[in-house]
Amino acid sequence: MSDARDRKARIAALRPVYRADLAAGGDRFLAPRRTTCPWCASTRLSRRLCTTDLLQHKPGRFTLDACAGCGHIFQNPQLTPEGLEFYYRDFYDGLGEQRMSGTFGGRDAMYRGRAEAMLSHDPAPKTWLDVGTGHGHFCAAARGVLPGTAFDGLDFTDGVEVAAREGRVDHAYRGAFPDLAPELAARYDVVSMFHYLEHSTDPDRELRAAREAVRPGGHLLIEVPDPESRYARLLGRWWLPWLQPQHLHFMPAGNLRRRLTDLGFTVVAEQHAEAHDPVDLLAAVWLALDHAAPRDDAPWLPEPPGALRRALRTALLLTGVPALVTATLLDRLAVRPLSHRLRLSNAYRLIARRP
Repeated sequence: MSDARDRKARIAALRPVYRADLAAGGDRFLAPRRTTCPWCASTRLSRRLCTTDLLQHKPGRFTLDACAGCGHIFQNPQLTPEGLEFYYRDFYDGLGEQRMSGTFGGRDAMYRGRAEAMLSHDPAPKTWLDVGTGHGHFCAAARGVLPGTAFDGLDFTDGVEVAAREGRVDHAYRGAFPDLAPELAARYDVVSMFHYLEHSTDPDRELRAAREAVRPGGHLLIEVPDPESRYARLLGRWWLPWLQPQHLHFMPAGNLRRRLTDLGFTVVAEQHAEAHDPVDLLAAVWLALDHAAPRDDAPWLPEPPGALRRALRTALLLTGVPALVTATLLDRLAVRPLSHRLRLSNAYRLIARRP
């Protein structure tokens, strides 16, 4: 009960701040629309998806365009620095910190699987940099797989400082990876980017930073959403990895392989089934239910919901429990074993070696 009261008080304190932000207008949150693909410069663009913020329900509409030249999918128009600040605020940190800590903190098996992916390529790396580490939960779990490895974390949020305080990373770097890369030159046996590149305003610049930080003979480990997953089309706006407006770029595996090769890397492994996270149907059902239900309280709403709206929300979500349970069973028992064969894997993983 005290947690609920504390959250209510925090929302009330933040409401005037968000009200002022929204009163200034949302135009400043979006850059001018691009007419060329940011990956290959083709002008053959078409609209792939138009949606809203389905997780936080902050105001705004967001468009993803697809390039007919290379298949790259990207947010267009893209968020400006002001937009990134507004939509990230209270998502991973602040009001969203407890929820996200619970989401990312209970997935040790997935994190161990990511670390184990390196064993056949470098069974004993001494230094590992996890870029986009958040609160460092991957690094904490990976120590059990690679106990002799020093894990450092890098992130632009204060989550990386939490990771250092909790002892999940040995050293924390806070800031933009391309800006920090010169001081990290050739320092790491492994640099990992787990679901990080899609958040970047300039993925190519991040890849160049990674090449700088990986020592010769070291490895770059990347995992990103797979825009070629059949779920991306079957589920439309309810496909969780679209995650608008935070996800800015979606790279087909072939595009990323070629870019890594252009940078001098040798791609030594490509994994789809191993990178698949079996939550697509569950997440789609939840997003649809949450979208249909009256809004839960949030500081960007003009006023808190009344008793009737809260009761209606609870009732609708309860009626959706059987659908949520069914979706979970389908995700884990029916789809997961066949995800790659059916081309339903929602992510892929590349491992590349720097000569």
